[in-house]
Amino acid sequence: MTATDHADTRTEKDSMGEMEVPAGVLYGASTQRAVLNFPISGTPVPAEIIFAYARLKAACAEVNASLDKLDGDRCELIDGACRAILRGLDAHGGIARNFPIDIFQTGSGTSTNMNANEVIANLVCLERGAPIGSSKDSAYLDAGGVHPNDHVNMGQSSNDTFPTAMHVAAAIAIKERLLPAIERLEQGLNAKAQAWDKVVKIGRTHLQDATPIRLGQEFSGYAAQMTHAKERLHRALHTLGELAIGGTAVGTGINTHPEFGAKVAASLTEATGVHFREAVNHFEAQHAKDAVVEASGHLRTIAVSLSKIANDIRWLGSGPRCGIGELKLPAVQPGSSIMPGKVNPVMCEAVMMAACQVIGNDAAIAAGGMGGVGSLLDLNVAMPMMGANLISSIGLLAESCTVFQDKLLDGLEPDRDRCAELIEGSLAMCTSLVPVIGYDASAKLAYQAFREGKTVRALALEQKLVPEAELARLLDPSGMTRPQA
Repeated sequence: MTATDHADTRTEKDSMGEMEVPAGVLYGASTQRAVLNFPISGTPVPAEIIFAYARLKAACAEVNASLDKLDGDRCELIDGACRAILRGLDAHGGIARNFPIDIFQTGSGTSTNMNANEVIANLVCLERGAPIGSSKDSAYLDAGGVHPNDHVNMGQSSNDTFPTAMHVAAAIAIKERLLPAIERLEQGLNAKAQAWDKVVKIGRTHLQDATPIRLGQEFSGYAAQMTHAKERLHRALHTLGELAIGGTAVGTGINTHPEFGAKVAASLTEATGVHFREAVNHFEAQHAKDAVVEASGHLRTIAVSLSKIANDIRWLGSGPRCGIGELKLPAVQPGSSIMPGKVNPVMCEAVMMAACQVIGNDAAIAAGGMGGVGSLLDLNVAMPMMGANLISSIGLLAESCTVFQDKLLDGLEPDRDRCAELIEGSLAMCTSLVPVIGYDASAKLAYQAFREGKTVRALALEQKLVPEAELARLLDPSGMTRPQA
């Protein structure tokens, strides 16, 4: 046996010697060293990456068995342990307790890879009725036990498994969380665009009055931003679909079968419904993390899109009496501890703060991918940070879309009277007179209307610049939004 029971700890061994490990956890000596070495943020590697590791280790065992590298019984034991991880390890204290290593750890993710290997091997110990920590005992292994390195990590390296787990985790999160949320918000915005297609309001450029626009037209633009967001996510899925697995230490594939990478990618595709493929060039896939940088860039663009939509809506809902007030924002909570009845655009603000964080995450990811920072010769050494920020951005965007739809967009309504009032008072109405009376005369009319506090319509009628019927046609706000009609 390699473990000795104490009241609160057990003694385990790794290549560096003995280490005291908390008695009830599923990890071993290598993980405990990392726990002690990296008490930096208190935030462990995201569960999404841990679950991706479980899927990956199961796929690797399956492929190794199909290649006659691993016997079938051990393959089944590893697969069972991986399924237990995917169920959340509730009977063993959960994921966080058994995968405690800080994000800011060894840059290759070696600590997390060994954490996964040790947990899987110890789950097999329990399945076989052996004490936790038996996975390196010779008698146990001779009887069919599973070793964390020799069996769970067979044909693999931290250097190809961690980047693979990053890609798998992010791709699954995009497919299952973010894409549905984006699609739902796109549908919600399109519904508003159609419902409000006849609501004419004043347009604004440079925050100054411009020619009329229909509220539905503005919201169709927001919906189109989400349509483009979907397209960007599909591009990100394609980029993330290329996996480093099969490259082992530096991309040469030492100690693994030449068919290993392609077969593991195929297995993961079947298990997840996301199309994965072996990297065309393993040296690029492991020495750089351009794919993660690119995917994060798409997420940053989506965050910028959401910030535009949220900011426009809070401006259009400003007031309600002393601002623009063209939109009536739903009241979700009191807006002030001192001003009774005040309602603030809190959902817009929350989404915009989330967008700021996604942009910050992207900056960190880009820095992690840079040569001389994370990408050093034959390996990127900023992967845990990059992976954690990528998962964070996906989650922030998914939840932002969901709450924006549920708590703001569903209850958002136009103030039709206010829209009509502001259009009639706008000096930009004179724009449609330019083809008839010329630019200079139209500008003079606008300046005079402003000085005298009159509308363009009233002043044009006074001056008899065009016949009344023609003026009504020219100054029809709805017609100004359909110039080709």
